[in-house]
Amino acid sequence: MKKIEKRAIMCLFLGLILFLGVGVFCYRYVTQGDDWVSYEGNRDVYIKGNLTKGTIYDANGLLLMQNTQEGTVYNEDYSIRCALMHITGDKENNISTGANRAFTDELIGYDLVNGVYSLNNAGESLTLTLDANVCAAAYNALAGRSGTVGVYNYKTGEIICMVSSPTYDPQSPPSSPPEGAYINRFTSSSFVPGSTFKLITAAAAIENLSDAYTWEFNCTGKVDYGHGDDVTDLSAHGTVNLSKALEVSCNCYFGRLAEKLGPGLVEEQVNKAGLTESIDINGMKTAKGSFDYPASGVSLAWTGIGQWKDLVNPCSMMVYMGAIANGGDAAMPYIVNPSSLVEKKFIELSTSEFKLSAKKMLKPATAESLKEMMANNVKNHYGSGSFPGLAICAKSGTAEVGGGKKPHAWFVGFLDDPENPYAFVSLVENGGYGSSVAGSVANTVLQSIVSR
Repeated sequence: MKKIEKRAIMCLFLGLILFLGVGVFCYRYVTQGDDWVSYEGNRDVYIKGNLTKGTIYDANGLLLMQNTQEGTVYNEDYSIRCALMHITGDKENNISTGANRAFTDELIGYDLVNGVYSLNNAGESLTLTLDANVCAAAYNALAGRSGTVGVYNYKTGEIICMVSSPTYDPQSPPSSPPEGAYINRFTSSSFVPGSTFKLITAAAAIENLSDAYTWEFNCTGKVDYGHGDDVTDLSAHGTVNLSKALEVSCNCYFGRLAEKLGPGLVEEQVNKAGLTESIDINGMKTAKGSFDYPASGVSLAWTGIGQWKDLVNPCSMMVYMGAIANGGDAAMPYIVNPSSLVEKKFIELSTSEFKLSAKKMLKPATAESLKEMMANNVKNHYGSGSFPGLAICAKSGTAEVGGGKKPHAWFVGFLDDPENPYAFVSLVENGGYGSSVAGSVANTVLQSIVSR
């Protein structure tokens, strides 16, 4: 009897282990099954390390990329292929934001019941919010220069343009790709923002200083902080208030304004604007911005001007433009069309992260004031004739980078147009002056949008 008892106990123990093992397997199958099937050693979905399933279309139904047993097929248009190389990815999967790495699970069409089986064995199709022709216009406007262009609908969050340069034709990759070609500058990089950051300093003043609109400063073209430390402008601007200082982009005024605010209020506004956070774009994480907040003096002044140690991600700056345009609420950006079959599953898993969500970045009155000032910038400084037919509100930036290099050229803003509610960022690395260089790129892209 004792032997039977011991054997029964042993059987029960082994049964319990088996039950627990099956439970663990089922749990991992449900939670990690997509990772198992997307492993590059899976011959059902990979051949020689290349994905064989999945098709990607733009918002208008244009084929961008298709994975087949014979290899990857791209759009027939050269400019579209180059413009979207950081989205479709290269054949060797070196680009982290490329679809075959960013959306592997969705493209292979995995589900718990059927695995990766489908009648045509072609995987699933994914429809993006991008407009391929607008992206091609951005690529051509950059004209081979390093930089990035991003445009999104500040009401819905749909990204319609995401272009990074340098790039190359993924269908015929060069033996030696340009330096930095594998980096998606829109999502994965951060840059000195230059005078575009003055919008942050202005917002901090409006929301915290009772005399924000009336405080004036006499700009002589230079503020001497002693020990050879100066804040300078290209010319003397005379007596300026907040609106005029933003229009002429007066460094001396905004340097003094940053001191008046103090590091704590500048930091608070940076955090409210989300510039130090990573944005989740359908699973693609953007780079975080970084800042330093000196207690006082010339370093704090340059921080408020957008220099010193300020670094901003282009996508984050675009979203902040969307917040100004949208009454202080920023729609979070996304790139996969929610109507896409696979995306319906993806939304259920990630709704809180990106689905038409919004973040409060500014008070409505602050957003309205910045909008008016940015419209004034275009009307009285950049020239409305440079943006024919566009109801554009904008701020330029000429960001000094040192080392004898030309400054980065920025142009950021939005269209104050109910029919075309788009916010944008245009950056040309070492391009020179923001309004003339990056502003020209932005105009080309925006014209392609409103003429669709």
